[in-house]
Amino acid sequence: MLRGLYTAAAGMVTQQRRHDTATQNMVNLNTTGYKQVDSVSHAFPEVLITAMSGGAAKPVGRINTGVFAEQSVSQYLQGDLIESGKSTDFALSTDLQIEDPDNPGTNLVFDGSGKYISPDGEVTYRPQAFFTVQDNEGNNLYTRNGSFTVAPTGEVLSSGGFKVLGSNGNPLRLTGPQDNLTVDGQGNLINNNTGQPSGARIGISVITRPQELVRDGNGVFHADDVEAADIRFSNGTDNLQVRQGYLENSNVDATQVTVDMNAAYRAYEANQKVIQFYDSSLQKAVNEVGRV
Repeated sequence: MLRGLYTAAAGMVTQQRRHDTATQNMVNLNTTGYKQVDSVSHAFPEVLITAMSGGAAKPVGRINTGVFAEQSVSQYLQGDLIESGKSTDFALSTDLQIEDPDNPGTNLVFDGSGKYISPDGEVTYRPQAFFTVQDNEGNNLYTRNGSFTVAPTGEVLSSGGFKVLGSNGNPLRLTGPQDNLTVDGQGNLINNNTGQPSGARIGISVITRPQELVRDGNGVFHADDVEAADIRFSNGTDNLQVRQGYLENSNVDATQVTVDMNAAYRAYEANQKVIQFYDSSLQKAVNEVGRV
């Protein structure tokens, strides 16, 4: 009986976390550059049940002891681009590919969630591109929120106040009026007098294994292991484009999030009813059976 009580309690905790994740997505529906989070649940390891009779063990079967919310996985799919008209707003439009190692000359075919599962079950995620920013401690962070501002010193800052880096790894600094800021499709800053690239370029990081990123909040991510994430600055061969005067909306699927919220609520409610049943049964066992 107590095993069922613990299983239902574990289910309630899991559904609460699932509901919290869906709520977080819904709240950030209109947050620039926000990436949807999915809650992944797993079952506790199965337990082998054995009946003991006369010193002999007879296997009865396996029993599951409940589920738990193991992790939250970010979905890095492209969000819709919305025109803002501001010269300091930028959005990334990317279509990065990985060559199929088993079929040279062809690319892996990613599914709607941005991943490819090989016949042997190995999962490969689509590479992603991010604007590179730096915090006050000198740590590199990554964001898709291209709503930038220019400080009086000429430094380009993200919406969170982080320094935007150039492709050389140093903070990007403007020397002219920000109203005359012009950037081409590869992120190169254009000299308005000559119409040619000025030599400065927005630092865009290509992350081959985005599943290695850790969400920090405020629309930024960091990598605990840069080598494992395989992070590099973009080059002219990458299939990406910088759109000036645009912002990337969140990639939250409002319909799916609403369904997830309702499903989590109903599952939580069902587990709650199970606990109430076990509580009633235990109360009866103590108060009535104990008197017999």
